[in-house]
Amino acid sequence: MTGGLAANTIIVLTILCVILILGAIVFYTAGAIFTWQFFRTRETVPSHSEAPVAILVPVRGIDAGAWENWSSLCEQDYENYRVYFGVLDPADPAVPILEQIVEKYPDRASLTTDLPPRGPNHKDSNVSYLLEQIQTEWVIFTDSDIYVEPDYIRRVTAPLQQPGVGMVTCSYIARNPRYFGSALASLARCCDFVPSVLIARQLDGGVKLGIGVTMAVTQTALKQAGNLVFNRIGSDYNLGKRIDAAGYRVELSRYVLESDTGKESIADVFERELRWSRTIRFNKGPIYYTQIFCFGTVFCMPLLLLTGFASWAIGLTVITFLVRYLQAQNATMMMDAPRLSRWFWLLPLRDLLSFVIWAIGGYGRTIFWRGRKLRIQGDGIITE
Repeated sequence: MTGGLAANTIIVLTILCVILILGAIVFYTAGAIFTWQFFRTRETVPSHSEAPVAILVPVRGIDAGAWENWSSLCEQDYENYRVYFGVLDPADPAVPILEQIVEKYPDRASLTTDLPPRGPNHKDSNVSYLLEQIQTEWVIFTDSDIYVEPDYIRRVTAPLQQPGVGMVTCSYIARNPRYFGSALASLARCCDFVPSVLIARQLDGGVKLGIGVTMAVTQTALKQAGNLVFNRIGSDYNLGKRIDAAGYRVELSRYVLESDTGKESIADVFERELRWSRTIRFNKGPIYYTQIFCFGTVFCMPLLLLTGFASWAIGLTVITFLVRYLQAQNATMMMDAPRLSRWFWLLPLRDLLSFVIWAIGGYGRTIFWRGRKLRIQGDGIITE
């Protein structure tokens, strides 16, 4: 009887693995198709505009390539704009560098420091002080760790000229990571995150989230969506959702930003992605658990062990890995990141790490954010 129960358990687990693997093949294929369709289509750029633009950059600490990143924001091929840097703590090591930036670009950049937090979300609190300094209708919220090309403002604000558009947001990758941790992070962003956003865009009939690395908004849409909030994790996702709910369109730009995390360790990648994972869970609810169909390569090894390396299981494993690698190759080509493919040998490890993070992110309410321990409640409210 025990033997029969064990045999039945193996059969059930085998069937489960096959279902999950086939679901992942569908996910990989859909991701490849929608990525190809999205990036092969040229953006419709309206007539030239020089509407005033304010770029708001909350800064904490010094990220890799900080000088180059911050300088790139001040060297835009755009006439009427200004960059506002904000730092909560006047003793932050970034302040001396930012003072040099302001000295080099006095007509383009300004720095505000000593900004007492207005809530547990220090990033949005920082931005709120900067927002109070400006009068422009067009505003770009951007992270401090990105490098942009001179046409950045033109590219990300162009859709704002279209009637009904309230937000334009961008994806981001490291196209040529030099270190192990950065490569793992970029593989996830390029080969998993962007395709997932494009699948959701297709299923939902549009983009219904913001990506915090860059969000260009109109102040009108921002106010009608309820402005910034200071007690929420995943506030970028939530702001895009609220702008969509307010009746505006959210557009995903085909401009993919450059963001290299430098020499960060696997532990750093794990901590950040676990925070993101729990953020997604609290913002999306039960839909979070459908991500189990995204890890086909991970379930191939259990399938092989359960079947004793049966020929059909080996064949399904080969097909799964082939589809996965073709999907990843398609993503790097469409996002102009061919040099990222030299890290493809990491894909199995990347997929396993993603699965572990997803599984751990499926429970728990604690996150670590820039050295701070926070607790998530409700649908994404955070407390210290």
